[in-house]
Amino acid sequence: MKRIVVIDGQGGGFGRALITSLRAAGIQEEIIAVGTNSTATSAMLKAGATAGATGENAALVNAARADILAGPIGLVMANSMLGECSPAIACAVAESRAQKVLIPVSKCGAWIAGLPEKPLAAYIADAVTLILNLLK
Repeated sequence: MKRIVVIDGQGGGFGRALITSLRAAGIQEEIIAVGTNSTATSAMLKAGATAGATGENAALVNAARADILAGPIGLVMANSMLGECSPAIACAVAESRAQKVLIPVSKCGAWIAGLPEKPLAAYIADAVTLILNLLK
């Protein structure tokens, strides 16, 4: 069984939506919710995460232990997400051996050339499909 780690910050709405969609798609694997704050962690746990942890150290430890790491594209950009993604978190995510499923989010101030503009729900659906394929 593979370990999926979802990292989110602020209110955790992104991570909550992703975890809800993963569970709705029938994914039974362990999903670890890592919030940069307790509100984000709580939201992801309510969505069906197996376990949750909060803070920078939790992100560092779980990024290293993940088979699949998912979250907003800002996770690889130091000081993004209104400063909640520290340089250490960005480095840990970038250096993780996990397969990374990073979703473009305009709030992170990053635009990916060549990607069509979609609503967040469509990007989350794409992420779920990618994760399902990675689990095969």
